[in-house]
Amino acid sequence: MATICLSNPKYFLPSFSNSKQKQIIVCKAEKNVTNVSSLIISKRSLSISVASSLLFTLTGNGSFNANAAILEADEDDELMEKVKKDRKKRLERQGIINSSTKEKGYLQDLVYKLSKVGQAIEKNDLSAASSVLGQTTDADWVQKVNSAFNKFSGSDEEKTQIDSFNSSLSSLVSSVTKNDIEGSKTAFVASASAFEKWSTLTGLIEELKGL
Repeated sequence: MATICLSNPKYFLPSFSNSKQKQIIVCKAEKNVTNVSSLIISKRSLSISVASSLLFTLTGNGSFNANAAILEADEDDELMEKVKKDRKKRLERQGIINSSTKEKGYLQDLVYKLSKVGQAIEKNDLSAASSVLGQTTDADWVQKVNSAFNKFSGSDEEKTQIDSFNSSLSSLVSSVTKNDIEGSKTAFVASASAFEKWSTLTGLIEELKGL
């Protein structure tokens, strides 16, 4: 009723015969106007408050965005520096590979030897495998292979694979000499796997045929 009275006060005025009643209606209308005005002010204040809070959250009074920008800039600089260093290392490594024809030949010979040994073991022909490997890991070809390993290796991970290869090769020679078929198979797989991982790490896997 109060809302209707406020919107159309003339609709109710004819039903009252004295000024007191008119005064009551006018007072009610004024009271409703006050309430509506208060409501409008309250909504306006709420809107301003929400907008201010949102603005503060997004900008952090300016400090958040500034700090984030500084961190991003630092991260970009670190990333670019890392990319430059990695590229420099790759170029240096490739230069060494290109100029080390003799050492690449030793490694290519190793690929062929492992291929022959693998075929012999697959046929259970350990005498043929032994003729390729020799009786000891002090053989000349093993020393040459290790000189090539040392030439191309730089990281700890690469050196770990070299150790794994030499350990597995020692087990392979021993198993073949003892005519241990299962031991020979296991040691061969370990040796070939370590050599392949090392070749991948150094980038030589692209240079050697048969891998």
